[in-house]
Amino acid sequence: MRSVKVREVVIGEGMPKICVPIVEKNDKAIVSTLKQVVLQKPDMVEFRADVYEHLKDRDSLLKVLETIRKLLGNLVLLFTIRTDNEGGNVSLGVEEYEAICKCACESGYIDLVDVEAFIQNGVLEKLCNIAHDNGVYVVGSNHDFEKTPDKEEIVRRLNEIRDRGADIAKIAVMPNCEEDVISLLAATLRTSKEADAGPVITMSMGKTGQISRISGEIFGSAVTFATVGNESAPGQISIDKVKKVIEILHIASL
Repeated sequence: MRSVKVREVVIGEGMPKICVPIVEKNDKAIVSTLKQVVLQKPDMVEFRADVYEHLKDRDSLLKVLETIRKLLGNLVLLFTIRTDNEGGNVSLGVEEYEAICKCACESGYIDLVDVEAFIQNGVLEKLCNIAHDNGVYVVGSNHDFEKTPDKEEIVRRLNEIRDRGADIAKIAVMPNCEEDVISLLAATLRTSKEADAGPVITMSMGKTGQISRISGEIFGSAVTFATVGNESAPGQISIDKVKKVIEILHIASL
C-alpha cells in the first residue's frame, strides 16, 4: 500500500493514525473543544462542518477555519461536510456542496478534504482536481448506516474511489451481525495489500463493529476516529482507550 504524507503524519504506515472529530455547532464551542483535543495529541483533527451553524456563510466559514488552523498548529486538519444522505447533519444541493468544499480547499487552512464519492457523477473527480491544485489531499468516502455490503462490493467501492482520483478511500458500514464485521475486515485486508494503491480507511459502526476501530494495523485501515467529547458516528471510542489498545497491538505485532 502506497502511503500518503500529510505534514509530518504518514498515513498508511505503522499504527493507525488517530483522528478526532469536532462536532460542535458554534465558534465558542469549537474553540473550547479544540483546546481539549489538542492536549490529547491526536494525529489528525476532523472539522465536521455540516454541524457548524454558519456553514453556508463564506466569511464565517473562512474565519472559523483560520481559528482552527491557529489552534492546531502543525496538526493535520481534515475538512468534512457529511450530508444527510450519508448520515450527516445538512441537506445541500450538489453545486452548493461543491462550492463549500472548493472554498475550504482554496482557504489555505486545511490539509485534507472529505468528498462523498457517490454524491453525483463527476463530483469526486472535479473536487480532486481543485484540491490537488491547492495542495490538499482527498479522502473519498462512502457511508451506509443501514447495512454492510458483501466483501466484493466493499472492495469494488474502495477501488473505484481510488481509481477516480482520491488519495485515500474510506468506507463506513453498519453491521447487522458479526459476520458483517468479518466481511468488512476481509475487504480491508485485501485492498490494503495492493502495492500501487493509496491508503484505505474502513470501519464497521456500532458496538458490534468496534473491533474494526482498533485493529487497523492488522487488517490495513490507516486511520481510526476517536472521541474527545461528542462522537460523530456510532461506536466511536475515547482517544485514551484507542491509544492504549493500538499501542498494545503494535507491540504484539513486532
